[in-house]
Amino acid sequence: MNPITYFDYAATTPLCPQAVAAMVEALDHYGNPSARYQYGLEAAARVRQWRTVVAQAVGCAPQQLFFTSCGTESDNWAIRKGVELNRRRGKHVVTTAIEHAAVLETCRDLERQGYSVTYLQPDREGRITPDQVAQALRPDTALVSIMAVNNETGVILPVAECVRRIKAYDPAILVHCDAVQAFLKLPQPVACLGADLIAVSAHKIGGPKGAGALYVKPGVRLRPFITGGGQENGLRSGTEATAQMAGFAAACQAALSDPTRLERLEAIHRYALDRLRQVPGLQVVCPGDAPHICAVTLPGYKSEVVRRVLGDQGLYLSSSSACHRGKPSHVFAAMRLPKPWLDGMLRISFSPNTTREEVEKLVSALQNAAQTLFTTLS
Repeated sequence: MNPITYFDYAATTPLCPQAVAAMVEALDHYGNPSARYQYGLEAAARVRQWRTVVAQAVGCAPQQLFFTSCGTESDNWAIRKGVELNRRRGKHVVTTAIEHAAVLETCRDLERQGYSVTYLQPDREGRITPDQVAQALRPDTALVSIMAVNNETGVILPVAECVRRIKAYDPAILVHCDAVQAFLKLPQPVACLGADLIAVSAHKIGGPKGAGALYVKPGVRLRPFITGGGQENGLRSGTEATAQMAGFAAACQAALSDPTRLERLEAIHRYALDRLRQVPGLQVVCPGDAPHICAVTLPGYKSEVVRRVLGDQGLYLSSSSACHRGKPSHVFAAMRLPKPWLDGMLRISFSPNTTREEVEKLVSALQNAAQTLFTTLS
């Protein structure tokens, strides 16, 4: 079996050693943080410590951060309870056509409940402008949802400026940001974006699957999404998933303790783009503003065939978000790219530890694929 060479870090990341160690320790200390005896109180103290670390990574106070099971839950909670909180304003929502499915499917569900949703369309580079957002606002707008970094193109959306424009129009409009792909991938903490509600996830940064968090800005009285025993200060019930929390915090701490992490990401990103442009016929669709994602295409080739050929060599990358499960990407379709470009789309994503040797292996494999595979007639 070929050794694995991985270029799909935007889909998920391997657990960092620090997260593994923290999770093993947490599994051994199995006290329920809600129990009132000493073993439970010790577990509750650990949860407070983990919350403090993740909050530091987000850039907020611990009491503003609530643990969830994933980014999708955080997005659902923010949007569903955000529009409920602002129901007296109206039933209009603004979002973009390039959001993650966690946002788009939630908005479509709201439409079935009688809400009106405006889906902002990107340009050919996958960008959304603050002017588009401002022009979409209405007197009955309850919430705007705009992601920080697109998970398929790597484009950084102008969230902070959008927030300023929205709040200038009406401070009561809530702003939600899916910051899953921005979290610890950009120089500034995601809380600096200024949104009222911000979703992050653990498994994109070397933490475990099954752990996420939602930042709630002070003054936003969000109601519970999951009711029950009153955990997470009454806002997210359910016995605390201590091992996942421990792994999440350890991954955050590992990232915060690595001063050259972003520098290495940016360097390998630049190197990869330079080398990928040497592949005959390959086109760079989006070089990616964020340092860990770029989108390329081999027009005339089917991406699923290219991925299978590369997978047989132990090289793993994707053609879009893993959540599409093989379906065409709504992001690239919204960018109105030519069909041969859409057919040949490949998303390449990196970690700070991706090496030049791995990039060279990918470039060589793509060159061989372009020389040996048959093109399509589409």
